Amino acid sequence: MDMGMYLRNMGEVATRETIRAGAAAAERAGLHSVWVVDHIAIPPDQSSGSGGRYLDPLATLAYLAGATERIGLGVAVLVVPYRPALATAKWIATIQELSDNRMQLGVGVGWMKEEFAATGADRSRRGTVTDETLEQFQAWFASDEAISNGQPFLFKPRPPMPPIYVGGGGSAARRRAVRFGQAWMPIGADPVKLAAGIDELARFADEAGRERPDVVPVATLPTSEPARAIDAAAELQNLGCTGLIHGFRYDAGAAFEEEAVRLAEISAAL
Repeated sequence: MDMGMYLRNMGEVATRETIRAGAAAAERAGLHSVWVVDHIAIPPDQSSGSGGRYLDPLATLAYLAGATERIGLGVAVLVVPYRPALATAKWIATIQELSDNRMQLGVGVGWMKEEFAATGADRSRRGTVTDETLEQFQAWFASDEAISNGQPFLFKPRPPMPPIYVGGGGSAARRRAVRFGQAWMPIGADPVKLAAGIDELARFADEAGRERPDVVPVATLPTSEPARAIDAAAELQNLGCTGLIHGFRYDAGAAFEEEAVRLAEISAAL
């Protein structure tokens, strides 16, 4: 099972030093990937835990592309409707190019109505816009010569498109994962809920004539109790999960580094 870990790009702990050191520590520990989150405009009454301070996820991954050599670099999840499609595709292609194809692109439709208001994006069309954007990404990454708004242009550099991890817990997300993704990324590790979702994902894939996407939940393992954590991860693996992204709240870089070692030891025990 591929083990990834959230690297906090929010709050006061998110400094250039802690982000760089954390990614390097996760790489040394042998983790599969580090991941950052996406918020553009947190309202004051919902800023607990971050103070509203968020580093842009794509800029953060670009920074980490030059600070690491082997570890996967992911965003879970990029809120697709907030951003113009072509400019975002250029960001993604550049990160993929500069990281030597290590980017992993989690995508989602978003939910926070205040952020939609701040960005001017139409929340009622978030699913449609996400699908349209992913269709454009697929077309642009498929050919050096591309078209946007009827205008031909050259899409270069054009590295391989990063694998798409579709976030969300409902049927729409699972259908989107089958249509566009290499993985479905639910939140939580409840075995009953996950089993039902995995069954539906498999059914959608069969109906579409596609292989079932991987399943990579976002969850928190009880790493302070290694035996329990190993059992929990093994249960997810037995359900068909191919990876896990571990969320861990920390207030100092040293705590992240220690957690990365614990997570790597759990991974090695599976």
